[in-house]
Amino acid sequence: MKKDARKLFAVKLIHTLVWLIFVIAIFYVVYAGIADRITWLVLFCIGLVLAEGILIMINKGKCPLTSIAYRYTDNHLIGFDIFLPKWLAKYNKIIFSIIFLIGLILISWRKVSGE
Repeated sequence: MKKDARKLFAVKLIHTLVWLIFVIAIFYVVYAGIADRITWLVLFCIGLVLAEGILIMINKGKCPLTSIAYRYTDNHLIGFDIFLPKWLAKYNKIIFSIIFLIGLILISWRKVSGE
């Protein structure tokens, strides 16, 4: 395996693990809204996801790890920088933004209704 190929593999692996952490955080927000478990942990997850969103906006809609992966390959097709199916890599932000929004609505509903 070439040096750049090993580096790209490492970036893809790290990117996938970071993605998994954010997916867990997003689903925890939804779970907390459904189960009415609004604790410091759910607030931390919300802050984490919002910080990620700000970072992606600052980076012109891309994860900073994608910018790093660009250095190690000329293949810049969707999903080149992460171990996800291409369809999920393509619609990742839309899918998980909607799920996160649902979680925020559930949490807000719990807080407003006092349930």
